Order: sequence, then structure tokens, then C-alpha cells
Amino acid sequence: MSKKVKDFQVPVHEQMLIFEKKFREHMRTDVALLDRIMSYIVKSKGKQMRPILVFLTAGATGQIVDQTYRGASLIELLHTATLVHDDVVDDADYRRGFFSIKALWKNKTAVLVGDYLLSRGLLLAVDNGDHELLRHVSTAVKEMSEGELMQIEKARRLDITEEVYFEIIRQKTATLIAACTAVGAASSGASEEIINKMHLMGEKIGIAFQIKDDLFDYGTDEIGKPLGIDIKEKKMTLPLIYALNNAKWLKRKEVIFKIRTQNTNQKVVREIIDFVKSSGGLEYAEEKMHEYINEGRAILDELPDSEYKLALHQLISYVVERKK
Repeated sequence: MSKKVKDFQVPVHEQMLIFEKKFREHMRTDVALLDRIMSYIVKSKGKQMRPILVFLTAGATGQIVDQTYRGASLIELLHTATLVHDDVVDDADYRRGFFSIKALWKNKTAVLVGDYLLSRGLLLAVDNGDHELLRHVSTAVKEMSEGELMQIEKARRLDITEEVYFEIIRQKTATLIAACTAVGAASSGASEEIINKMHLMGEKIGIAFQIKDDLFDYGTDEIGKPLGIDIKEKKMTLPLIYALNNAKWLKRKEVIFKIRTQNTNQKVVREIIDFVKSSGGLEYAEEKMHEYINEGRAILDELPDSEYKLALHQLISYVVERKK
């Protein structure tokens, strides 16, 4: 059954409306240029999956309280800061279908805006004594940076093993999802054992989310991201790693050479996509994705039944069924 964001948002719909007002207040500033940019960021926000995760986990493990709202804001502030900086690093002109901050206001302003968002998040946590929440989110940001740098290092050599791939996506993507579920549980008054379990659940969901993203690279042109973009950027994702690991030595050498030297040639990119498909790379990645999803569900099922738990199950279904 296909899931949409509105399906699993139902139990926290009212809380999300309140959150949006609080989040805008946390971003308010007397500097006119900065306030204009903050308004633009709020207007161009995405599906808000991360704050939804915070609220649903809090509801499933205890009570949604003021600290939950601050935790969701902290996640969004620090995550948005990393996205603004990412667009500078990647020289990206678009973000979620909108012009990026970097495209509209140039690099210097974008870097300063990212710094501002980061400092607002830190102050929000410190001023309210939310040190545990800050620890979860700061750890996630640190690991996200490490994951990106590890991927850059490995892309130069094209020698990523499956083990290294999973460590990269755990750090790059899953660690922030894990911070959402840990922050939700920590804000609700849950025990340390439950907080740790929710962190692990979020990590499993996050890894599955990234594998799904990697599969889009081999889909059709109508799907959210351009076909073959990972190959063009020399990103070694799970379908390709599996295909190379199961190829004969000469074929493996040929494909790696093409990725290294002809990665912008659309015809070559198509050939590599066909090679991955014929090698069973997509089926293998799907199988791994469902393994992580099932492990995440098993952890969630340890919680008592509630509308929040049901919504989290629906969110997990959305992760693997989404079209972009």
C-alpha cells in the first residue's frame, strides 16, 4: 500500500502546526537581509520528515512536551545549516526545486547563513539546558562531515567495499535520522535503554532510505533525480559495488576504467547502468534495503501499541515505496 507524508503525519498534525510557528521564531533576526533569507528558507522547506520523526517517536515512547519542540527545532536548524553549506561545496544552484541560498545570495552570504543557523541551534539547546539533545545532534553533524569526507577520499580511488559503503551511508544519512528518533525519545522522558533502541531504529531506517536513493540512479528519467548522476559523480553505491564484486577481473577493470575516465559520457553511463542491472545489482540492493527495514520494524514493535507507533510503521513503508 503506497504511503504519503500526510498519512503518517496525522497523529502529530497539530504539533507540526505549532512547531512551524516556533521554528520561525527561532530563526527571527533584526538583520534585514538575514531575516529575508530566513523567510525564504521557511518557504522552501521540504516534507519535514525529520521533525515529524521527532514528534512521532516522542509520542510512541512517552509524552510530547516543550523539549520535544526544541529538539525538532534543533534538528532542523543544524540540518538546514549543513544543507546551505553543502550547496556551496557542491556548487548547487537548486535545493528541493527552489534556488539555493548560494545561487541567490552567493557563496559568502551562504556560508555566513549556515554559520548563523548552526549558532542558533547551539544557543537554543544551551539556553534551555538541553545538553543530551545537543549531544545527539552534534554527534550526527560530526559523523555527516566524516562520511562526506570518506566518500570524497574513496571516490578518488574507486575502491569502496560493501563494508565501507555501509559505513559511509550510516554516517552521511542514517546518523541524522537516528538523531531524530533518539531526540524524540530523550525529550519524552524515555529510559536510556529505549533512547538507545530508538537511535538504532532510526539508523536502520536511514540506511534503507539511502539505499532507496541509490536505486533511483538506475530508474527512469521521470524519477526525482537525474539518471546515472551517481556514476557521473564517481559515487560507488551498493548496486554497482555488488555488480563489480561479482564480475570477472577483466570486466571489473574495464568498468572501473570507464567510471574513472568516461563518467560524463551519457552512452558510457548507460552501458554501466545496463551492466549493473544485468548483474543483479538492483535486486541485491533491494534485498538489503528490506533487511534493514525489517530490522527497524522489529525494534519498533517492542514499543506498546499507539497511533504514533502505527504512524511510524507507515513512515517506514513510505521510505521504501516513495517515488523520489
